[in-house]
Amino acid sequence: MRIVCLSENTSKKNLLTEHGLSLYLETRKHKILFDMGQSGIFLRNAQNMGVDLSAVDLAVISHGHYDHGGGLEVFLSVNDHAPVYMNEAALERHCVLPDRDIGLEPKLKGHPRILLTGDEMTLDKGLMLFTGNHKPRPYPTDSDGFTVIRDAEAFRDDFCHEQYLSVKDGEKTYLISGCSHKGIQNVMYWVRSDPPDVVVGGFHLSKVPVDEEGRQRLDELAASLLEYPSVYYTCHCTGIQQYQYLKTIMQDRLEYLSAGDEC
Repeated sequence: MRIVCLSENTSKKNLLTEHGLSLYLETRKHKILFDMGQSGIFLRNAQNMGVDLSAVDLAVISHGHYDHGGGLEVFLSVNDHAPVYMNEAALERHCVLPDRDIGLEPKLKGHPRILLTGDEMTLDKGLMLFTGNHKPRPYPTDSDGFTVIRDAEAFRDDFCHEQYLSVKDGEKTYLISGCSHKGIQNVMYWVRSDPPDVVVGGFHLSKVPVDEEGRQRLDELAASLLEYPSVYYTCHCTGIQQYQYLKTIMQDRLEYLSAGDEC
């Protein structure tokens, strides 16, 4: 499978950057857009890299935050057929305390090409979305000030709107995540009976300080991930310093994806 990072916080190849994520996945059968950043940067970078987004046959938005789905209207304008799969809770109002909106555009609700998903959905043979919402979370996580607004009341976000894509292509299995707000350790725990060969996505560690206390948490996370045979490509919300520290432990099992990189 070909995986191209169209948009990310950084670039080593003189491409446009922003706080956000967009990945292009090409399997033997499908051309997939996974997340769309916060603007149209992903499209401009794709054009510069020779990736034709009009040929994408399905798209996924990992969760209801603007830095992963803000470019949706741009995608819909250049691709006239691909369905866009997002969780049924993704279009709720999402905020960061005290009340800064970070959600998706409300007017997109009801768009005919947006298909709402539940806890699990098979898109095709070897292609599945899942949330893990009803599975245990043995590793604690923090909402980090993220909230969801329901009936004019703010609740701590449990990220029930976040979904993950599992892809079986040939002999390999790939797990694609946007931010892993539910904890990458929990996500890996859910697939522990059949761990993926490759894991790609943000690990949401940028707020973990790389001090004595923070290093202990990162040490534990690295040890947990190394229990599986997977190779990890991380990006976006993981944080550069946090990645660099994890790299010293995980070595060739962990790499960073910037805009323009392929894996």
